[in-house]
Amino acid sequence: MSTIALRGRMSTIALRGPDRVVLAQHRRALQLLGALPVLVVAVLAGAWLWTDHVADAFAATGCSVVHTTPGCGDTVNDFLDRRLWMQEVLGWSGLLMMVLPAFVGIFVAGPVIAQEMESGTYRLAWSQSVTPTRWLAAKLAVPAVVTLASVSVLSAACAWARARADSVDQESDLYSREVYGSMGTVPVGYALCMLALGALAGLVLRRTVAAMVVTVIGYGALVMALNTVRNGLWPSLTDTFKNSNGYRFPAGAVDTGQGWLTSSGRRLPANACLDWADDLEQCLADKDITLRYLDYHPVSHFWPLQLVETGILLVLAAFAVALAFRVLGRRHG
Repeated sequence: MSTIALRGRMSTIALRGPDRVVLAQHRRALQLLGALPVLVVAVLAGAWLWTDHVADAFAATGCSVVHTTPGCGDTVNDFLDRRLWMQEVLGWSGLLMMVLPAFVGIFVAGPVIAQEMESGTYRLAWSQSVTPTRWLAAKLAVPAVVTLASVSVLSAACAWARARADSVDQESDLYSREVYGSMGTVPVGYALCMLALGALAGLVLRRTVAAMVVTVIGYGALVMALNTVRNGLWPSLTDTFKNSNGYRFPAGAVDTGQGWLTSSGRRLPANACLDWADDLEQCLADKDITLRYLDYHPVSHFWPLQLVETGILLVLAAFAVALAFRVLGRRHG
């Protein structure tokens, strides 16, 4: 073997070494994260197949949920109970997707980064021709790959199951927190962002418990902040209508604001005539109100909102990663 080939092989081994160490150190947690999508997909698929069977069996009885049929009361109630069970399964899967990013951040902040900094075992890796930068890159890359694959599969599974459930129930609530947070690209964005924030917390605090606690607090603050500004991430639509024309809110949309419009187009809040409950028409005349308005996001805005929010999360993740490498370089460069 030539000297150049030998050096190339040794370089490859050196580059892969820290990754193998991370896999060996945290294989149980990474295996659990990798197995989670398989378990969730199996549960959702089984729940859907059972619900589909129940729906077919109910259709064969000749009973109807909409139209009352004599002697079908118990059959209808049983069918509705089973359909409600499917909604509960979807609810639990949505809850899992909402808390999963926090667990990813806790895992990276505590056992992966802070624990090694606190115990000093990182020095062993650095003494084996592994630079601090390469060490941190491996600590981030391995969980990131597993997280990206797992959360992507989970998000797709939740979207598939909910689409099947909606086809049965004829309902859609894409903008509820448990649905919006379990589908599309947002769950992936949150998971990667919390992975980066967890690493930063571990490097800065260097204490396992403290880093884990700060990561949880950071996740809660991030979720609250984005929930607050989400409706403004994409321009909403506006409908105007007369107060008594029987306006129907678009199916599946989310209300982002409503109120009154004067003849000049000036907006007044929804409670502008709250004190005129006994004489609403007089209030409308005195304040020159001609129409009501409603701002909303239709179902078609789901993906634009998802992509903008995911972009924000990925920018935050990149900033946290850059800051983590900077902290590492200043302390151990």
